[in-house]
Amino acid sequence: DLQPEMNADQVTNALCERLESGIYDLVILNFANPDMVGHTGIMEAAIKAIETIDAELKKVIETANTNGYTSLIIADHGNADQMIKPDGSPHTAHTTALVPAILVNHPESPKLHPGILADVAPTLLKCLKIDQPEEMSGSPLF
Repeated sequence: DLQPEMNADQVTNALCERLESGIYDLVILNFANPDMVGHTGIMEAAIKAIETIDAELKKVIETANTNGYTSLIIADHGNADQMIKPDGSPHTAHTTALVPAILVNHPESPKLHPGILADVAPTLLKCLKIDQPEEMSGSPLF
């Protein structure tokens, strides 16, 4: 909670440099700020962490779009969405809240349907035009 920004700006700068190189088919990035800071139970720090990631995601998406990448923004669980328990004490655990899945700059502009975590990998494979293995139980989100 002392530095909710963590090193997000450095991560963004390194990622944007790599996106501008154009040599990658897939880049996976985890901005841990909201999750890590959410565990502190300190509302002000969580707000700062989320504001930081909002700003950094804007830069990442702009760079990705400029360089022809499709972006899938997801979370695997909630955390900073609930910072206070009903009794007023800090809530510091993961939540089962529904989380967004946002697809940006896909050539087909598909509408995503609700899914589960097992659907993320099939969605990425579909974006990459790679056949989904039979062993994979999830379904693409579009």
